[in-house]
Amino acid sequence: MKHLIDKASTLMEALPYIRRFSGKTFVIKYGGHAMSDERLKESFALDVIMLRSLGINTVIVHGGGPQINETLKRYGIVSEFVRGMRVTDAETMAVVEMVLVGQVNKEVVGYLNQHGGRAVGLSGKDGTLLLSKKLLQEFPKEDGTLEQVDIGYVGDVVKVNNDLIRVLEQGGFLPVIAPVGVGPEGESYNINADLVAGRVAAALNAEKLILLTDTPGVLDSEKQLIPNISVAQMHRLIEEETIAGGMIPKVICCADALRDGVKKAHIIDGRMEHAVLLEIFTDGGIGTEIVK
Repeated sequence: MKHLIDKASTLMEALPYIRRFSGKTFVIKYGGHAMSDERLKESFALDVIMLRSLGINTVIVHGGGPQINETLKRYGIVSEFVRGMRVTDAETMAVVEMVLVGQVNKEVVGYLNQHGGRAVGLSGKDGTLLLSKKLLQEFPKEDGTLEQVDIGYVGDVVKVNNDLIRVLEQGGFLPVIAPVGVGPEGESYNINADLVAGRVAAALNAEKLILLTDTPGVLDSEKQLIPNISVAQMHRLIEEETIAGGMIPKVICCADALRDGVKKAHIIDGRMEHAVLLEIFTDGGIGTEIVK
């Protein structure tokens, strides 16, 4: 009997959050280990379908770095890197687009639909969803100035044309977006999936931006999870180098989204089953919540 009472208590804990978020929009960046483990793929699909069934409009932006690397290797394409950044020439971009749009996107869509969802796959080219431009990378020079380096078809989002997303939401569909943008001349751009998720969330005035990662969230100097953090505190931790490496662009993406109208951002551990539901519908959450 106790386990039944515990289940009822869990549902009651979730009730105020369900009421608060019904009719709102969540944008979820799906990537990392959660995309490669069958158990976690099923868990994520069920979480997303649950959100949609509760009346929460859910938009997914996915990554695909490991799949791109594997395909480039299979085709014998050797990538050149400039200070850790992949130079994306036309040949590499063709593979990136093929993998993200033709392979990974359809796998995610298929998995969601297999578990009862109504997912529709999109790239930034569909309906000019992600109007983009070339992103010049800035690297510090020895004299302290910044040097702009052209590394090919790596892009930034200029504008999100969200009419298509709104139409799909109104029809009860789940938009699943591959992070490939389109330039003014129809050229394709490879765009960081975190950046795309943040820009889409801002364009939709989303209630939440949720980034699934392979870490518990933002950690303090003792490597302990920080459950809640403001943008000001976050910048201070970057200056102190407590937040470092690959976590920096993720938290900056969240800060930019909050500045542009997103209500809250979350960085959570995608290696945990039902991570999205546990973060959103429990009082304590499991990851880091970032607020203005």
